[in-house]
Amino acid sequence: MQVQSKIIIGNSQTMPEIVDSSVHLMLTSPPYPMIQMWDTLFCQIDKKIEHSWKELPLKQDTAKKIYDLMHKNLAKTWKETFRVLVEGGIAAINIGDATRRLDDKFQLFPNHSRIIEICEKIGFTTLPYILWKKLTTKPNYKGKSAFLGSGFLPPNAYVTLDCEFILLFRKGNLRKFPPHDPIRYESKFTKEQRDEWFSQIWTIKGTRQTVDKLERRTAAYPNEIAERIIKMFSTKGDTILDPFLGSGTTMKAAIQNQRNCIGYELEETLLSIIQKTINTANNKSTITQIIKR
Repeated sequence: MQVQSKIIIGNSQTMPEIVDSSVHLMLTSPPYPMIQMWDTLFCQIDKKIEHSWKELPLKQDTAKKIYDLMHKNLAKTWKETFRVLVEGGIAAINIGDATRRLDDKFQLFPNHSRIIEICEKIGFTTLPYILWKKLTTKPNYKGKSAFLGSGFLPPNAYVTLDCEFILLFRKGNLRKFPPHDPIRYESKFTKEQRDEWFSQIWTIKGTRQTVDKLERRTAAYPNEIAERIIKMFSTKGDTILDPFLGSGTTMKAAIQNQRNCIGYELEETLLSIIQKTINTANNKSTITQIIKR
């Protein structure tokens, strides 16, 4: 089956290159609001965020304004995603919550719940989400993740964030297929895969990027997660969208599983990295089209 891979160098807050109701699955891992390594990216996208960071010392009300602005920017992409998805199409968003000390106060920024709230207002139906428990290479004690806090003295320690969320949303009603659709049957998964994939907690080792230009993407999800989601929520020949393409993991998994893919990426310098990623899908994989705004 011939598949196409298209990359648009531009901001996914608007997707004029994609017509309404033409995408079957959106799978992405966006920049995480209030995680420091993504601050610069959000400042580039929205000058209001950049100006707010300069209000030092940073007070709690300013931090809340920045947090709101970050999600307001992401919401534009979620709204466009709703437009381009087919009826019954799925949006899968890998996101982690953030903890940060601001104005000498430590607090949680619950990114996952804010995205759920925003997506429901857009019109999505929220489905049961997946908790991705990330295995890391950090130092550990007896197989457990290293704990950073106030030692063994209560009550001022904090729970470690070692899970991320794969949020799942549906546009409208269930997708409809012709009776005994051959492509749908050809795309089916096994009982063993169903039993493992459709459980709520996934324990998978995280991916750490070592390429300099990908420093801000050290939280990128591994190929195994992309492949699972694509097989769970699309059929062969479907079109997959990744509005924050990054290193190209989604595109690689789409090619490997005979799906078309459209990816948006702001940084043109990542094109060579994306090409290198998808080349591992098979020896002859190429980007079908590159559109530069």
